[in-house]
Amino acid sequence: MNQVDASVGTAEPESIGRFRFYIDGQRWEWSKNVARLHGYEPGSVTPTTELVLSHKHPEDREKVAAVLDKMVHGEPFSSRHRIVDANGRTRWVIVIGERMLGEAGEVIGTSGFYVDYTDSMQTDVSAAVSKVAEARAEIEQAKGLLMAAYGISADRAFDILVWRSQETNIKVRELARRFLAEMAGTFPADTRSQVDHALLNIS
Repeated sequence: MNQVDASVGTAEPESIGRFRFYIDGQRWEWSKNVARLHGYEPGSVTPTTELVLSHKHPEDREKVAAVLDKMVHGEPFSSRHRIVDANGRTRWVIVIGERMLGEAGEVIGTSGFYVDYTDSMQTDVSAAVSKVAEARAEIEQAKGLLMAAYGISADRAFDILVWRSQETNIKVRELARRFLAEMAGTFPADTRSQVDHALLNIS
């Protein structure tokens, strides 16, 4: 079944799996987690170099081929790339390998491990999207205040923010955040009353 034995892969976290590659015969061994990472039940497939390459994301295949060439020559390596599992799901992985030596000290292959960081990658992406959305909201709020104060269009309000950004060497989103903080609670009561009146009488 070409599966890494229990002594190598005991108590592995689900996101980490071990592998071995033997130069002689180009043989692979996968731990249970590496098999699952590729979308297979442990023991259901015999890993081969061709199979490993077939799961690499098309955009990363050339880079991974270069890594495999290092493996064939018993060189240590590390790589961060994408794989596409048997179910079509794209996963982000880090693969690290070290030389595997025989009894006489000769290089007989590579042993190492996969780290699946897809979930943390998605979290990072979500966080980045959230930050962008938050920044845009602050910029829109700042534009709205300038539009109301000066009776100008959204484009002109944004021009003012960009101008001040260049003058102060502060990014637009940070400038908008500081501007909103400065303006918080500064409107006089009669202004708020006018806003309330206008808002509630729209028909």
